[in-house]
Amino acid sequence: MTATRRQFLASTATFAALPALPACARSGAPSADGAADALLSATAEQLLTNSPESATSLGIDKGERTHLRSMVEDRSVAGRAKVAEGLRARIAQLDALDRSALSPVMQTNVDVVRTAFQVGLDGMAFGYGDVAVGGWRNAPYVAVQNVGAYLDMPRFLDSEHKVESAADAASWLARFEGWAGQIDGETERLKIAYDKGVVAPDFLLDKCLKQIALTRGTDAGKWELVENFTGKKVVTGDQAASAAKLAAGKIAPALDRQIAELKRHRAKATSDAGVWKFPDGEAYYAWALRAATTTTMTPDEVHKAGREELKALQSEMNGILKKLGYSKGSVGARMTALGKDPKFLYPDNDTWRQEILAYMTKTIADMKAKMPQAFHTLVRGNVEVKRLPLAEEPGAPGAYGGAGSIDGTVPGRVWLNLRTTHLHTRYSLATLAYHEGIPGHAWQGEYTFKLPLVRSLLAFNAYSEGWALYAEQLGAELGAYDSDPVGRLGYLQSLAFRACRLVVDTGLHAKRWTRQQAIEWFATANGSSVEEVSGEVDRYCSWPGQACGYKLGHTAINRLRTRAQRELGPRYDFRAFNDALVLGGGVPMSVLEHVIDRHIAGRKA
Repeated sequence: MTATRRQFLASTATFAALPALPACARSGAPSADGAADALLSATAEQLLTNSPESATSLGIDKGERTHLRSMVEDRSVAGRAKVAEGLRARIAQLDALDRSALSPVMQTNVDVVRTAFQVGLDGMAFGYGDVAVGGWRNAPYVAVQNVGAYLDMPRFLDSEHKVESAADAASWLARFEGWAGQIDGETERLKIAYDKGVVAPDFLLDKCLKQIALTRGTDAGKWELVENFTGKKVVTGDQAASAAKLAAGKIAPALDRQIAELKRHRAKATSDAGVWKFPDGEAYYAWALRAATTTTMTPDEVHKAGREELKALQSEMNGILKKLGYSKGSVGARMTALGKDPKFLYPDNDTWRQEILAYMTKTIADMKAKMPQAFHTLVRGNVEVKRLPLAEEPGAPGAYGGAGSIDGTVPGRVWLNLRTTHLHTRYSLATLAYHEGIPGHAWQGEYTFKLPLVRSLLAFNAYSEGWALYAEQLGAELGAYDSDPVGRLGYLQSLAFRACRLVVDTGLHAKRWTRQQAIEWFATANGSSVEEVSGEVDRYCSWPGQACGYKLGHTAINRLRTRAQRELGPRYDFRAFNDALVLGGGVPMSVLEHVIDRHIAGRKA
């Protein structure tokens, strides 16, 4: 999985009352770009004000933004209503700009923001679920196995809100208390969804109830989150007592109320996996696909594309497998056999969990040293590998990652799910390191720090996930598998895995596949383990469309590269093209075409 923590926090950004714009945007700006820049700057500040956690994740909750460090996002019904109200107002302001007078770069900035806001506003019109505004996580369910404050806030408070001073401890406590309000806000929205007939499948709710029980625990005062906080040197005895009191008196009761509501949902739930079961399910899925892919492809078109991409990839895999002595059966069956070979598996114990973490760290460092071969413009590559929190592992994908804070104090992270080491094979980990770390999400995310702030707060699934698959490709092109045919199989299987996602996601939500049907097809077609694809399928059930952004984005990037090579001929520069992809930041696929058009024109000139 490939979402960054920064993108996640930005994905829930809200808009309350819009702040007054700087003077140049209100009256007679000296230039069109000046007016647009002022509007975008005001937009960024409002994003931060209404998603205060993102300011901390980016390391910019300082100076005039210090107050944000004690605030949390409003996840209530009223908070979401302010989101929609603010989006409408901001879109009107963007539309009032004289776009023809803007520079090409500023046109891109405006197009990116407007697209993100319009997609978000369209999603909110359904009146249920978790809608990403300039992010990747769109879910029809407010709280499920991989969505909800019960998961998000413990990870954030433990990993990203640093406690290094008395003021840090005080702001941590304020946010800890605010967590209870977030939980209750989501519980209120769960009740509305229930009345609309939007209830998660029973198998997702079973996972969710197990995980929220882990968060709830028994003795709230002894939660790991609380003990980690009270163990900090700067935390006073009174603050430690306050944390235990808040846990027992406010947060645990809020979790209990949410558990009760989720149990009400469970009593009504069926095993129907897709959103087709909703009264407006077809329209919702069409929107979810558009949000995830920034295309207007229909479910049938996406489904067909997935099968065609899978066929092409497995043609190359077939040749490699034959050379390795695997010649009988389908490619999927042979990859299944390869995946069961003991020499490619890790023993399932803590010693080997540490070995996996160490291997990923070294692999990322080795690829970082090769980045001057792929880019003219380099970033720091500040990233570390960590295991996912235990409470999150049951409902999480195999891995995800992204960039750290703008000031560099919080490194980018590659989070690995190690609930069992059998989620990962020896021949798949290098590709995973390139996807999540360098030159993938963690690397690409650092380039956004050089853009206007609002661009660091917004991301597009097809671009970011398409880039991460392209990063895997860069690893291969930089020689990662030149003497490792099994590693190349792992790389090709990774791409084929994403092609399968196109088939499975549309199968679940448009073609009424059952969960078991999706798991069996996926495992058989790609040779992935049932353990791995079971969690994947559950993820597609709770994040419709999101998994389709990967391969469609990757295909679009390669189509643009082929065009650049064809049109530029000897003027084509591999490193310059890669620079053009990352320096322009996350954009919809249609905007990326304009970015590459300008790159081609510039090289010709």
